[in-house]
Amino acid sequence: MIKVFTSSWALFLGIGLLMIGNSLQGSLLGVRGKMEAFDPQTMGYVMSAYFVGFLGGSWVAPDLIRKVGYVRVFAALGSLISAAFIIYAVFVTPWAWALMRLVVGFGFSGVYVVAESWLNNTATNENRGQTLSAYMIVQMTGIVIGQAVLNLADPGGYDLFILMSVVVSISFAPILLSASPAPLAENNDRMSLRELMHASPLGCTGSFLLGGIFASMFGMSAVYAGEIGLSLEQVAIFVSLMYVTAIVSQYPIGWVSDHVDRRKVIALTTIVGMLACAMGVILSHSLLAIYAAAAILGAVANPLYSLMIAHTNDYLPPSKMASASSGLVFINGVGASFGPIVVGYVMGWMGPDGFFVYNCVLCAMIASYAIYRMTQRAAPTPDETGSLLPIQSRGVVLAEVAAEIYAEEIEEIADEDGGAEEERAVPPGGG
Repeated sequence: MIKVFTSSWALFLGIGLLMIGNSLQGSLLGVRGKMEAFDPQTMGYVMSAYFVGFLGGSWVAPDLIRKVGYVRVFAALGSLISAAFIIYAVFVTPWAWALMRLVVGFGFSGVYVVAESWLNNTATNENRGQTLSAYMIVQMTGIVIGQAVLNLADPGGYDLFILMSVVVSISFAPILLSASPAPLAENNDRMSLRELMHASPLGCTGSFLLGGIFASMFGMSAVYAGEIGLSLEQVAIFVSLMYVTAIVSQYPIGWVSDHVDRRKVIALTTIVGMLACAMGVILSHSLLAIYAAAAILGAVANPLYSLMIAHTNDYLPPSKMASASSGLVFINGVGASFGPIVVGYVMGWMGPDGFFVYNCVLCAMIASYAIYRMTQRAAPTPDETGSLLPIQSRGVVLAEVAAEIYAEEIEEIADEDGGAEEERAVPPGGG
């Protein structure tokens, strides 16, 4: 792991700084929105704009890269993000914020494509899994540091907005000075969304609903914290807990899912998340209970993204895995685009408790559907599946890279058993 960090230190440093800025902007807008008396419904639209932009960027960025190159796209999108962070403080209106969130989401989507492509290009077959793990650690660390930075200045002023812009601007220096062009991951076969849904109904449905949970955590958690009157320090702790626990829970949940039916793990983790959210509603008067609910929700929700991709890959031939992962990223992004809007209206209707009620319902829906799918088809044996890889970034490239590693494992298993790729054809009814 140390060799991975030292060989790609420029990329990891740049990504860490980017995540500090991205993490800070979500919480800062949530707190500042409360100070400006923006209601939860309005903030829901503002926060949703990021995910709409991110979804659009995931489709447009690869074409831009092919036309003008990695470095130019990286620099251009980075400049847009840095400028948008300053404009937040200049035009404090919901429409301006929503427009800038759209720009920021689009920009970060393209930035992730470039960074993850470079990461994939510098990794080897022997250390690619460690590289993905290191990437996740850096991302989560950046998110947590971003929450701590929230306490450094008054959110009602300009300082934090300027600091966000400076951090993002600095982040590009090590990457642009060290990066070399890297090709995007190529897929052997393409899959339509219809084929993907047929192959894994749970993977598609779960990814869509999980997008709604992710969006509420990343976009609306600070809004919720502001609505219940938490201090800046408490807001930072509340949001950070959702990501700190994810680092701890990723490995044990992944290990268990490699040894049993992944649908059981999906159902169990979402039931735990549902109970945690219920606790957040019932014991909303207790700060400790709210912290615990956030910590548990983050611990079970973040690893679910990896679980959905791994579960889907269990029912696919290796040649289709990368394309399927890309499709799941898109489906997840669609769910995320609607998430903040829905949770904003639920909070407007029910009050702040609507944040946990919304997540409780979505966890219950995923758990119920996972249990239903277990009655429709038998699971592959653990010996027929690859290992779960930690993926918490919603970048298309990283999901495809993880799928390629998974496919290599499956092919090795097939070779050992004397099987062939064709034996893993898409099953009737999927998983």
